[in-house]
Amino acid sequence: MGAIVVLGGAGGVGRVAVEALTHIDAVDEVVVTDLRAEAAEAVVAELGSPKLRAAAVDVGDPGALDALIGDASVVLNCVGPFYRFGPPTLEAAIRCGVGYVDICDDLDATQALLALDDRAKAAGVTALIGMGNSPGLANIFVRLCADGLLDEVRSADICHIHGGEPSEGAAVLKHRIHAMVNDVPLFIDGEMIAVRQLEASGAEHTREIDFAGVGTFPAFPYPHPETITLPTVFPTLRRATNLGVVYPLPYFEMTQQLVRAGMGLETPIAVGDVEVAPIDVMVALLQHHRPALLAEAAVTEPGGCLRVEVGGIKDGEEHTYVCSLTSAGSGAGEGTGIPAALGAALHLQGALPDRPGVWPPEAIVPVDRLLGLAGEVVGRMSIGDGRGIPLTVEHILPDGSREIIPMALGGES
Repeated sequence: MGAIVVLGGAGGVGRVAVEALTHIDAVDEVVVTDLRAEAAEAVVAELGSPKLRAAAVDVGDPGALDALIGDASVVLNCVGPFYRFGPPTLEAAIRCGVGYVDICDDLDATQALLALDDRAKAAGVTALIGMGNSPGLANIFVRLCADGLLDEVRSADICHIHGGEPSEGAAVLKHRIHAMVNDVPLFIDGEMIAVRQLEASGAEHTREIDFAGVGTFPAFPYPHPETITLPTVFPTLRRATNLGVVYPLPYFEMTQQLVRAGMGLETPIAVGDVEVAPIDVMVALLQHHRPALLAEAAVTEPGGCLRVEVGGIKDGEEHTYVCSLTSAGSGAGEGTGIPAALGAALHLQGALPDRPGVWPPEAIVPVDRLLGLAGEVVGRMSIGDGRGIPLTVEHILPDGSREIIPMALGGES
């Protein structure tokens, strides 16, 4: 098998994906790339795996990108923001006839990626998009319930929270701002509607969510793309929502307040004799205040929870399954980077169906193989307390009673 090229392999998510790939036996070669050669080389030196080699590339340079990925088997794209870098990178994979995986969670970028479906089919390229946490594992949990627990899926409500990462880069913050200033699609009663997170339409769908292992927080409408892909894959679906938040809550609320004040604008304005984009000032301000806000909230380590509530019909009665994946001690990097690595490895192994085109995870990822590989990788990476990442499935029966089905991804035997 050929190499997996990890674009953005020195970033917070990409570096975790690279590390995870070193723990997968079927992966022989991983090319760690970054705009700066020294950053990629530092990751290779730190991880010390003979599977790794470093390379520098500007993903905005089509010629350089084509030259880098041309001989690869799979390109794993971890370069954000995806509304800028997603579609051009997939176009490069299509030109080069290379398998593609990414972690795109931007709605507009996902729509642009899906629009390349015909070109991917014509080139014989299979592209797996949104293979992170949400989207990614969230979609997989819906597929898990649809395949093994329900006869007919009627609803999928996805909620996510994370916080406490050592740092948050500009791309992460700009994605969050992007979510606050654009339409959020929700699939309600079989129809797509659009709301805005910071407007009254969004407030109608904001919910207080009990996130296992984290606490109760308000979760706000998020423009993640599950709400547009799930209904196309599961025609019986009547509702699909995506809600999210970041902790500590004052940090998230500060972001919302700055957006309301107009700081999310990307068009430069004159500040004296200097042209400044308000969003860049906002990012710098958030990064400056974040350590103090974390300290005030006594947040000392990363963590998070992905909660996916799937409802439907089994034997003629209504059942609901709530899948909660918690990650105390691990943050967005692990939650997104590990699933991305799993998707790239399955692509490399030929485990995805032979169906060229552009696909979301729920359409082509084999659930059993993904979860089995996840168990191996998480165990080898010693994530958490050695017992793996706890996945709990709560079954709400037709009479309202509940039963807990504890599970775990990985851990010591």
